[in-house]
Amino acid sequence: MPKTFSKLSSSTFFFHFTLLFFSATSSGSFSNILSPKKFGLKREKLTHLHFYFHDIVSSRNPTAIPVASSASTNKSHTGFGVVMMADDPLTAAPDPNSKLVGKAQGIYASAAQDEVGLLMVMNLAFMEGKYNGSSLSLLGRNTVFSRVREMPIVGGSGLFRFARGYAQAKTQTLDLKTGNAVVEYNVYVFHY
Repeated sequence: MPKTFSKLSSSTFFFHFTLLFFSATSSGSFSNILSPKKFGLKREKLTHLHFYFHDIVSSRNPTAIPVASSASTNKSHTGFGVVMMADDPLTAAPDPNSKLVGKAQGIYASAAQDEVGLLMVMNLAFMEGKYNGSSLSLLGRNTVFSRVREMPIVGGSGLFRFARGYAQAKTQTLDLKTGNAVVEYNVYVFHY
């Protein structure tokens, strides 16, 4: 009886394994391996973008506003817990009236208790030249008082499909009374 059970168990296992294998590789599967060439993806490029990020929190028309905080946020020297929604202009030069090349749209939040360290979740939506309608997705840590901050670029759309890379941010001006800032960005991305 044990031998029969063992043979029956092995044949049942083999049958189920075969069924699962062929089910997973049949046309009814939810995934397929594709050729990048089929989608016109030829050679990967490295692109450098340079622009200025204008974060205006104190004015008649702010570009970033607080949308959440905790009861202890106002007692924190880092603003820990505040969440800001932003639609910040990206310009070709530090002057806010210079050519608009895009918008930084997303959220930044104070995520550190011992320094001003922001969690940045932004779409860099471009509206100029050949990148008009394309965007890059930035997700990372921004320690505001560090001279240069590096944050990952985790994806993109349009001409930046399959993008990956990093952004370097360097504060040009910061008014500690108003919180308004101009930040220089150098972005390096691989994309097709």
